[in-house]
Amino acid sequence: MVGLLLLMLFSGLAQAERIKDLASIAGVRTNQLLGYGLVVGLNGTGDKTSSSPFTEQSLKSMLTQLGIVVPPDTSINPKNVAAVTINADLPAFAKPGQKIDVTVSSIGDAKSLRGGTLLMSPLKGADGRVYAVAQGNLVVGGLSASGADGSSITINIPSVGRIPNGATVERTVTSGFNQGTFLTLNLHESDFTTANRMVESINQAIGPGAARALDATSIRVNTPIDPNQRVSFVSLIENLPVKPGEVAARVIVNSRTGTVVISNQVQVSPAAVSHGSLTVTISENDQVSQPEAFSGGTTAVVPQSEVSVAEGGSRMFLFNPGVSLNEVVRAVNQVGAAPSDLVAILEALKQAGALKAELVVI
Repeated sequence: MVGLLLLMLFSGLAQAERIKDLASIAGVRTNQLLGYGLVVGLNGTGDKTSSSPFTEQSLKSMLTQLGIVVPPDTSINPKNVAAVTINADLPAFAKPGQKIDVTVSSIGDAKSLRGGTLLMSPLKGADGRVYAVAQGNLVVGGLSASGADGSSITINIPSVGRIPNGATVERTVTSGFNQGTFLTLNLHESDFTTANRMVESINQAIGPGAARALDATSIRVNTPIDPNQRVSFVSLIENLPVKPGEVAARVIVNSRTGTVVISNQVQVSPAAVSHGSLTVTISENDQVSQPEAFSGGTTAVVPQSEVSVAEGGSRMFLFNPGVSLNEVVRAVNQVGAAPSDLVAILEALKQAGALKAELVVI
C-alpha cells in the first residue's frame, strides 16, 4: 500500500451547494486595520532601549500627553514595556460601538508579551482614518523560560497575543449594498459552468431576466431599491441551491511532503511504464594487521571496503485507453509502490503525453 500518500478524491457527481457558499456580494467585504501601541506590565520581558529606541520615544511621548514632563536628557529603560503593532479585520456593516478582536505583535526585542496590557491605540485603515480604538489585556498562547546558564525553552510564539473584543469600532465604512438597482455576485472560483447554472437557478426562482452572467466570475442580479426588501431578496438568493461544475482534471504534487492530490477527472491514455530501483551499498570494515613475534613490525589498522550493487525488480504498469483514477491507484497499490514511485510514474506519463490532466508541483 502507499503508506504516506494522501489521495483526495473529488466526487464525479458534484453535490448541490448554496449560492452563499459559492459566491460573495461585490462590495460586501472586510477591511484591514493597523495600529501602533505600547504593551505595559510585562515581567521584565519587554524591549531593551539599546536595540529598540523607538520604545523609549513612544513612552516619553505618551507621558507628555498625560501631562508628565520628561527631561530631554533623561534615559528611560523600563523592561516591562514593549512596542507593538495591532492589526484587526473590520467586518462589513460594522457599526460604532461594536467590538472586534485584535492581534498584537511585538516589533522590538521583547521576549514575551504574557501578562501585558495594551494601552489605548488607534487603528487606521488604508485611507489613514481611525476606524477603531484598541485596549485591553493580552491573551498569549506562547511560553518562554530561560536559566542563568543561558539555557532557554520556548513553546509556540510568546511575542504575539490576542485581545478578544479588544477594539471598539468608531467609524462605519460606507458600503454600496443599498445603492443602485442591482447587485453583483462574484464566484470564489471562476467557472463558466457554475456561473451559467447559478443564473439558471436564480431566474427559475425569481423570474426570467432577473440574473445574467457577465463572465466566468460575475453574475449581475436585479434587486429591489428599498433596503428592507433588498435584505429579504438577498436572503432568498443566497440560499438557492446550485450544482457547481466539476473541477478540472489536475494532479498536484507536494515535493517536500510527498503528498499527491488527484482529481476524479484524471485519465490516462494507452501507455506502459516500467519503474524499478537501483541500490548501492558501501560498508567499511576495519581489519587489524598484527606482525609476527620478533619481526620488528607494528600493529596497524587496515580499512577494507565492500561495495555491492542490487537492482530491484522492475515493475511494469500497463494502462488501457481511458483508464480512470481508481485504476491507476489500484495498479500502484498492488505492487506496493511508495509515494515517490507514483510521482515518478505521473511525471513520466506527463512527459509522454499520456496523462490527460494538468500536473502541478509545489
